[in-house]
Amino acid sequence: MKSSKKGLVIVIALVSLVVLVLVASGFVAVVDKVSSKTVEEKIEQKPVQKSRKNRKNTNDVFKFVFGNSEKLPEFDIIEHPYFAVLHVEGVIMKNGDTYNQEWIMDTIENLVNDSKNLGILLYVDSPGGTVYESDETYLALLDYKEATGRPVFAYFASLAASGGYYIASAADKIYANRNTLTGSIGVIAGESLDATELLDKIGIKSRTFTAGRNKNMLNYNQPLTEEQAQIMQSIADDAYEQFTSIVAEGRHMPIERVKELADGRIYTASQALKNGLIDDICSFEEAKDNVEYEMMKDEDYDSSASLEFEDFSYKYESNFMDLFGSIHSLVKNPKAEFKLNYLAY
Repeated sequence: MKSSKKGLVIVIALVSLVVLVLVASGFVAVVDKVSSKTVEEKIEQKPVQKSRKNRKNTNDVFKFVFGNSEKLPEFDIIEHPYFAVLHVEGVIMKNGDTYNQEWIMDTIENLVNDSKNLGILLYVDSPGGTVYESDETYLALLDYKEATGRPVFAYFASLAASGGYYIASAADKIYANRNTLTGSIGVIAGESLDATELLDKIGIKSRTFTAGRNKNMLNYNQPLTEEQAQIMQSIADDAYEQFTSIVAEGRHMPIERVKELADGRIYTASQALKNGLIDDICSFEEAKDNVEYEMMKDEDYDSSASLEFEDFSYKYESNFMDLFGSIHSLVKNPKAEFKLNYLAY
C-alpha cells in the first residue's frame, strides 16, 4: 500500500513538473513576442532574424518535454565533392536510439540526388537486427549504385554481424578492423515458449479463442505442434536462402561455399579474410586511403586534391518524456508479456 502511494506521489510530481514547463514555455513565448515587437519599432531589418531565434528558444523547451516533432533533420548542403561515411550502428530496427530506418533511407535518397557526393563508405558497428529493415537498406544501396554509378565500400568496426553483414553485402569492397567479429550468417524466425505444464501445476487455466488451427501458434498456453514447427522452420529457411544468396552475389562466391560458412557462427577478421567474407584488414584511416586509391582508378575522378569524407550519423535526442516513461515503468505493476519475436538476422 505504501509503495502504491509512493508511486502515485511520484507520478503527480512529474505531471506537475510537465505543467510548469509548459507554463514556462508559454511565458517565454509572451516575453519573446514583446521583446520582438520592441526591436521591430527600433530596427526595421532584424525582426525576421529575431523572431526565428525566439521561435527556436520556445521550440527547444517544447522538444525537451515531448521530443522533436520534426520527422527528420534537414539534409545539410555540402559545397565540395565528398565521400559520405554512412554510419550503420546499433541494432537494425525501425526506430531505435542509434539506428533509425526512416533516417537512413532518406539519407541514401538524398545522397543519390546530391551531385557533390562521390560515393558511400559504410561504417558498420552492429550485431544485426530485423530482416525487413536489413533488406530494405541493402536494396536502397543497390539502387544508389545503379542510379548514380558511384561506388559503395564498407568498413567493419568492433562488430558487423548478421544484419550488419547483410547490409554490407551491397559494398564493392569490405574492410575490417583486426579486432572485428563478423559473419553470424543465419536467421532467427521466432521463439516457442510452452508454459502449459507449469500453469497446470499452479492451477491456472488459460485459453485463447481463435479461428484457424494455427492462429494461436507460439502462444505460451498451447504446446507447439509438429505442423507449427514446420511452418516456423520454413520461414527461417526462406529468409536463410535470401541471406546466403545476397552474400554469394556480393562476394562473388558459389552459393554452396557460402552455405558452408553460413552456419550462424561468428568469425574473427583474419578468419573472415581467409574465407573471402572481407577484402582487407586495416584501420579506419587506412580504409579511407584504400577508398581514395580505388577512386583514382576512375578516369573522371580529380586526384589533384585529397578525398574528403563527411560523416552521416543518426542522432537521437532524448527528452523529458523518455525520463517520465522510465520512471513510470518502475511505478506500474509488473506483468508478464509474451510476444512473437521479429524475424531477425
